[in-house]
Amino acid sequence: MIENTIAEWHKLIETKDAAGLDNILADNVVFHSPIVHTPQEGKPITTLYLTAALYVFNNDSFKYLREVISNNNAVLEFSTVIDGITINGVDMITWGADGRITEFKVMVRPLKAINLIHRMMGEMLQKIK
Repeated sequence: MIENTIAEWHKLIETKDAAGLDNILADNVVFHSPIVHTPQEGKPITTLYLTAALYVFNNDSFKYLREVISNNNAVLEFSTVIDGITINGVDMITWGADGRITEFKVMVRPLKAINLIHRMMGEMLQKIK
């Protein structure tokens, strides 16, 4: 059982430890991408997307600005700069009684950031598949 899901998530982000996703994601996790309109269901596809995001988003400028946590839900606002574009977004995370993440939703702004992320995530997904 994961004692503190969000603390584990922060540790994973800090260490860029994609292997740690296996311990923190539920088998039936659902991932909602800011690019793909259909939910991505299951641990393998969610792991793929979050691994790519670790490399695309998580650079030296990446930081969480604030977080709101209530029961088994958290909203984490983040900021990062990629190719000179300041990206602002939120990770919306829900976890079960065992502490494993059951739903992960990412929302991003502005539009030029979404276009950039669409291209970069596509490239990264091809590399790690």
